[in-house]
Amino acid sequence: MADEKLAKLREATAGLTQISENEKSGFLSLVGRYLSGDEEHIEWAKIHTPTDEVVVPYDTLESPPEGTEATKKLLDKLAVLKLNGGLGTTMGCTGPKSVIEVRNGFTFLDLIVIQIESLNKKYGSNVPLLLMNSFNTHDDTLKIVEKYTNSSIEIHTFNQSQYPRVVADEFLPWPSKGKTDKDGWYPPGHGDIFPSLMNSGKLDLLLSQGKEYVFIANSDNLGAIVDMSILM
Repeated sequence: MADEKLAKLREATAGLTQISENEKSGFLSLVGRYLSGDEEHIEWAKIHTPTDEVVVPYDTLESPPEGTEATKKLLDKLAVLKLNGGLGTTMGCTGPKSVIEVRNGFTFLDLIVIQIESLNKKYGSNVPLLLMNSFNTHDDTLKIVEKYTNSSIEIHTFNQSQYPRVVADEFLPWPSKGKTDKDGWYPPGHGDIFPSLMNSGKLDLLLSQGKEYVFIANSDNLGAIVDMSILM
């Protein structure tokens, strides 16, 4: 029964022209795991506070390197990636939550850019900013980042995957049933970062620039900043 469902869904998904072959493959892989019963269920009784053997206590980390040049070498291996796919609906916003004004006329995104500009200016480094958008925020974000054209930092945008919602009764992708607007699709969440980085070509770009580390945080988390002790 599961094989029949998946075969039917695969045939219908093949006809969706709005998404790439990589997106189709990722979507069908997730559905296949669900139908096979291989999805992992959390056993809450087994969840415990991690020990120091698993998570290294912050106060035991090495001190950051002394000197601008040593710090610059580390920072030049780093990129900052902000998750920018969410809409600020819970905050009364109709667009990307990163453009909500939070302090003295500055938005989340303004302050993120200022943070990275200050870091690069202090150490002479080249830490780029990547924004992972969703189909909900992509168009608006492209217009918004134009204001940073004269910024001293590199800003790159890319989209996370776009997966079709499934009609439960028929087990078919909703867009194949005529629901082709945004309500027929969904972005598959933060776990999609790594395939989206690769599929977008941004991973190859970062590697060509000598980047080895990516710092990831939500676009509305201004407390999540680069920490040299952790980067060590």
